[in-house]
Amino acid sequence: MDESEVDGGEKGGGVSKHEKDQSWIPKIIKKRLCTTFVEDASSDGQWCQCGVPKKDHQSIALGDYFSTAMVSNWVSAQHSSEAPTDAFGEVEFDGASKRHSYYLRLSSDTPASIAYTLITAHWGLSLPNLVVSVVGGEGKSKVQTWVREVLRQGLVKASQSTGAWILTEGLREGVGRCVGEAVRDHATAASSISQNKVVAIGIASWGLVNNREQLIHPEGSFPAKYHADNKFSESCCLDKNYQAFLLVDDGSVNRRGGEDGFRARLEDYISKQRTGIWGSGTINIPVLCLLVAGEVNYMERLNESLKTGMPWLVLVGSGGVANLIGDLLENPLISAGESKSDAGSGGELKERLAERVRKHFPGEADTDKLTEKTLSIYQNRDLISIYNREQEGPDDFDTVLLRALVKASKRCTSADSSPYTDELKLAVTWNRVDIARSELFNGDIQWKCADLEDSMTDALVNDKPEFVRLFIENGLNILDYLTNGRLESLYRSVSDSSVVYTLLQRHLALRTSAAGPGSLNSLSDPQSVSPKETYMIRPAKELSLYEVSCVLESLLGDVCQHFYYSPLSLDIMTSKRRAFKKVCKFLQGPCVYRQKRCFYPWASLFIWAVLQNRKEMAIYFWEMAGESVLSALSGCKLLRELSKLEMETETKNSTKELAQMFENLAYGVFSKCYESSESRSFTLLIRKSPVWGAATCLQMAMAADARVFFSHDGVQSLLSQIWWGDMDRSTEVWKLILTFFIPPLCYTDLISFRELEEPEEANTEAGEGGTRAGDHHHLYGETVFSFSDIKHLSPDEAEEAEADGHIRTTTKGSPHPKKHPFVFSRWRQFWYAPVTAFQGNVLMYFLFLFLYAYVLLVDFKPPPPRGPAIAEYLLYFWVFTIICEEIRETFFVGSMTLRQRLRLYSQDVWNNCDLVAVTLFIVGVICRMFQRTYELGRSALCLDYMVFTIRLIHIFAIHKQLGPKIIIVGKMMKDIFFFLFFLAVWLMAYGVANQALLYSYDPSPDRIFRRVFYRPYLHIFGQIPVEEIDTGKTWDMECTNNRTLIEQGDEPCRDTYPNWLVVILLVVYLLVTNILLINLLIAMFSSTFSKVQERSDTYWKFQRYNLIVEYHSKPSLAPPFIFLSHLHILVKRNIRKVPSVKIHHFAQVLEGKAANRLMTWEGIQKENFLSDESKKQRASDSERLKRMSVKVDGMIKQMAEMRDVDHRLRALESQMEFCSSAMQWVMESLTQSNVVKSARPPPTLNETQSSFASS
Repeated sequence: MDESEVDGGEKGGGVSKHEKDQSWIPKIIKKRLCTTFVEDASSDGQWCQCGVPKKDHQSIALGDYFSTAMVSNWVSAQHSSEAPTDAFGEVEFDGASKRHSYYLRLSSDTPASIAYTLITAHWGLSLPNLVVSVVGGEGKSKVQTWVREVLRQGLVKASQSTGAWILTEGLREGVGRCVGEAVRDHATAASSISQNKVVAIGIASWGLVNNREQLIHPEGSFPAKYHADNKFSESCCLDKNYQAFLLVDDGSVNRRGGEDGFRARLEDYISKQRTGIWGSGTINIPVLCLLVAGEVNYMERLNESLKTGMPWLVLVGSGGVANLIGDLLENPLISAGESKSDAGSGGELKERLAERVRKHFPGEADTDKLTEKTLSIYQNRDLISIYNREQEGPDDFDTVLLRALVKASKRCTSADSSPYTDELKLAVTWNRVDIARSELFNGDIQWKCADLEDSMTDALVNDKPEFVRLFIENGLNILDYLTNGRLESLYRSVSDSSVVYTLLQRHLALRTSAAGPGSLNSLSDPQSVSPKETYMIRPAKELSLYEVSCVLESLLGDVCQHFYYSPLSLDIMTSKRRAFKKVCKFLQGPCVYRQKRCFYPWASLFIWAVLQNRKEMAIYFWEMAGESVLSALSGCKLLRELSKLEMETETKNSTKELAQMFENLAYGVFSKCYESSESRSFTLLIRKSPVWGAATCLQMAMAADARVFFSHDGVQSLLSQIWWGDMDRSTEVWKLILTFFIPPLCYTDLISFRELEEPEEANTEAGEGGTRAGDHHHLYGETVFSFSDIKHLSPDEAEEAEADGHIRTTTKGSPHPKKHPFVFSRWRQFWYAPVTAFQGNVLMYFLFLFLYAYVLLVDFKPPPPRGPAIAEYLLYFWVFTIICEEIRETFFVGSMTLRQRLRLYSQDVWNNCDLVAVTLFIVGVICRMFQRTYELGRSALCLDYMVFTIRLIHIFAIHKQLGPKIIIVGKMMKDIFFFLFFLAVWLMAYGVANQALLYSYDPSPDRIFRRVFYRPYLHIFGQIPVEEIDTGKTWDMECTNNRTLIEQGDEPCRDTYPNWLVVILLVVYLLVTNILLINLLIAMFSSTFSKVQERSDTYWKFQRYNLIVEYHSKPSLAPPFIFLSHLHILVKRNIRKVPSVKIHHFAQVLEGKAANRLMTWEGIQKENFLSDESKKQRASDSERLKRMSVKVDGMIKQMAEMRDVDHRLRALESQMEFCSSAMQWVMESLTQSNVVKSARPPPTLNETQSSFASS
């Protein structure tokens, strides 16, 4: 059967299964019917010992009178037979919610494996991490109050935190009713998204269930209507708070205990199954029997269960058998100083046991047999734990459960394994880090790394960050733990409902289809993954790090180099197609790489957690990983890309919130860095990261759309320094323009330049390398960034740059570069600044537009040979230089592949605008050269002028006032598209109807287009030709009704009949468009404006980065003089072979000690930031309330302990009063007798008190 056919037990309303899907149940699962009538002696021959009247027995059961006369006791296995079950499906309780419960009538001999498979696979109940079987407490006897509290606050609460099953009788009586009510209350209080829910399953005898005939239907009930009687005498009804019922049929009616054998087998079967999906856990499912009270007949059940190794927990004080077992364990039969030989080998021990049995069961007749069972139970006392309400409270019940299971598991622990491993696995399974911290990691146990690895894997897969933190704090070496194979296994454990799983499977399908079916068996090397990890290979056996790398590439884009290429023996610069072929061949061989350590384990785990949107786990790995700012920005980028792919609204919102949180973390850590050191924080922003594929913080922030991060003063300060170069940032614009047209002014004091540090100062600082501050200073430079300070230089390039004066070397022991003469250095300082290139491009662009307008309006000559004019040829050359610069920026700047360059170019809106402008210009120039297409070419050039003019918007994005307004205009353009959609609907509806009503016949396409689309559009702006629309108005235009003349082009006459309808349509159209839609558009504009205006500064600071990067890479000269710069670059690169220092703009490589110290310093600032955040959180009202709540809980516990002490003091006081009375009686007796003669009378209480007071 397919599990997808089965809905959970909590679905309401409609039928969850079809009857035809359950036709297999009666074929496999049976019921039992009495086949032998065994007369009950007390019923005058009218009743069988099975509890069924004689008249209700089948004829076959009454036929053999001789055999029935020989039988004295009715036995289910001998006197009943099996038949197909006739009661199964879903049950709906009267007066309850629409939630249905599952039920099944089954024979007492049914294999436990069938029942377990039915519950998990077909009924869809969640797999348990724990099974607690509550035994005893049945019947109509009242349950004690403290037992109710233990079941409510202890058992159900502990089970909810572990995801447990609770097995009881499931009837509305005794302990079963208390458990049902507790499960209901906790389910109501728990959140709907709680991962661990308590599953209550009732296992009762079919013959005990009242109104069981309501459940019978040969083909199943979906659902069966069940009415529970409220009469006290008929209280054996099913409890509506249970998710499932297994109604065990042994052929008897109104006889208890018929389900005990099946229940014991089911408990034993479950205890041999593994936890987790597909049995993937590291431990068997823990099963614990909880004994509450209990009659004498439960001694047999307890004894047989202990022989199979089943652990038991006994509630001492609940009555019956529980009190007897508690007495045996709390008051041992053999004292600490008495050996077993002293107590006797058997006789004396049995006598002591018999005395205890008679004490607790004084009315029991067969004490010898009961003593034998008690002795057998006592010999297996290691499997029994007790819960004493005087020593533990209900809140400690989960700890008692854990200790009881661990106590039992220690009996079967192998000598090679740690005796505490099972206890740790249980704590991890239950997600009880508090128990693990207090009991297992308190310093008394020396853990080995190998003992923690399996539990670490469980904690990672099941999202338990507190345990991950605990294991790392207690000696787990992440370098040894995280191999490439284990990282792949973690990705195989990704939930199949996540977006990441879909992406991984998509890339996996591409590779496996290319590799062929014969290679699938060898893609996952079984020798590279330990047997303990093989369970995670089942969902996707062939998944490798290559698929992970492809997913990361699709999410991060071109901002990073490929991940995990090195373990797969792939070159980073290899083309994607070649890498795909190579990896397909590589993975068919022995995958030795899976045994090797994973590079940068913390970053790999951080990526793994972020891809699954695991907040706490991702934050912890971020704290442990280096490069905090870049890691946070990378997490922000990944999450924002995932949110675009996510379909579920709730998951999308949580992903966006986590992305924003990581951006805030990056902002906070960088704030600390900027406060500590400006120069180091600048280095941090432009340093290439070896962990994140040679990406920088600025590049990642731009890719992640991290506007808040870009608005930081430190980021803007760096951008401003790069923008102004060596010039003072307070330089007025008019000075730059004047110097641009009169270059010699740069040698005057008109423009202020920052002076470089003197060599003497640098040498002095170099001599202070012994101090820590001096060391840091030499490692991070002189803090003053110029155009050349932010370039990536190889050693050879560095030497050449030093010789040319391109970079100031300030590291310890390095010689200072030779200075250029003042004339050359000042010239470079002015012309190499990006702001100068920007000013030049803006001025020349205005000249370009002026020339273009002059050509179009004044000097646009006819086609050759009379044209074009000289001004137009100059315009052609100007555009040619612009095209050359576009080609240079696209194909000759940077070190990306051609595919990456084209993709990056196409993603920029303004690049597309440039492409349209250049294309239109080329088309216009070609067309204007021929007479036939002259007008078309001129029209194309006119349109092209508009595109070139719109390009000015991008240039002025750098302006602080205009930049945000440009963003607002861009946002409003999106609003216009929505408006145009609604407008087009009304325009089409009105235009077609109006034209059809006014003119019965008008085949002219020109008039149809104008009157259907153009004229209604003009109506919006008030241009309404009433005489054309309203036939009541006279119209001086000649018209005709002759179809031949109309087809020849004459104006058709208007139709006067529907004139009233045309006027109504005009009124409605104007009402909707001019009032409704126009005001809607204004409201949308206002909303957009208010949103952007609130964060206009943030938007502008984010936008100016792209412009600064663009003009930072541009040559100093603007078109059309830029061809000189292009010639200079051509000679320098191809003839002189001088490498470019602008290829890696905004990027710097640090290696060795400098990189280590920068990372150490960043880590210190991160710790300072986290410490400050922790202090703020502790000072918040919510944390104060939490601490106050903990204190109040502590005081309540102390008060409870004080009450216990008070009770004990009262008991002691009563005993002292008794002793005092007894001593008084002795004194009086001795005084009246003549046995003892005393010289003084006996003391009184008053005399004793007065003597004590005087002393």
